[in-house]
Amino acid sequence: MLSIEREHKSFQIGRVKIGGKPGQAPTVLVGTIFYNKHYIVKNEMKGEFDRDEAEKLIKAQEEFSDKTGNPHMIDVVGATPEALIGFLDFVSSATESPILMDGITPGVRIAGLDYVKNSGLKDRVVYNSLVLEYKKEELEKIREVGIKSAIILTLNTKEFTSQGKVKAARELLPVAAAAGIEKPLIDTAVIDIPSLGMACRAIHELREEFGLPVGSGAHNAIDTWKGLKKKMGVQAKDPGLASACAITVACGANFVLYGPIEHANYVFPSIAMVDAALAQLAMEQKAMPDPKHPIFKIA
Repeated sequence: MLSIEREHKSFQIGRVKIGGKPGQAPTVLVGTIFYNKHYIVKNEMKGEFDRDEAEKLIKAQEEFSDKTGNPHMIDVVGATPEALIGFLDFVSSATESPILMDGITPGVRIAGLDYVKNSGLKDRVVYNSLVLEYKKEELEKIREVGIKSAIILTLNTKEFTSQGKVKAARELLPVAAAAGIEKPLIDTAVIDIPSLGMACRAIHELREEFGLPVGSGAHNAIDTWKGLKKKMGVQAKDPGLASACAITVACGANFVLYGPIEHANYVFPSIAMVDAALAQLAMEQKAMPDPKHPIFKIA
């Protein structure tokens, strides 16, 4: 059930405001670039890639953000310190968007933090992510660098339920705060279709308990659907991805990691439509949406 009465926190990360009441604040959409087997990456270990194509993808996300009113961030994935640092350097110069720094191991992320410290990017970088199996070295480096925002990933392998996700957040949030994280973003950890339902329930419960920005990587439900193309046909993948993202927003998500950045052309319109529908409910209860909200832009 959509709730708009409770006060919810919002954070400013770079130029993007994230959080706030459902129906009032537009959903922040996060596209991922340089992920495993991304067609623009030529050598994932050295960080070699097609710079022209990468810039086109980034600009396309920006254009759809402008059209819909949904703010955008970029999730930058790196397999090695060399690759992650090169990717961060490129993306930070190609866009003013906030960046999720997404190294595939703690060691890679720690190296990325050193780059962030020396490049003056800490106010627009989100550490992605802190999990229950965090390393002490990660926390020490986060505190040293002074980065203020991190994804709190509620993956709980010991209790694979919606309540397990809530418990993971309860455990991780104090840890993140002790490391200096002042702007936590809670990711309710979608890994497949069953977990999408659990993640949606956790979104609602975590919003009510903490009032913090909450979202998920909903695209994982589709990426791990083994029978999708074989049983449903290749044409079913894109609508499935849009639906997975939309259901999390209908359940109160403030942000969605929608997967490969090249899907911006249909994810942004889909989420803008859901945002506009929810905004009308908010207005009926005398809660005005943000002036740049999709309800005022997509008609």
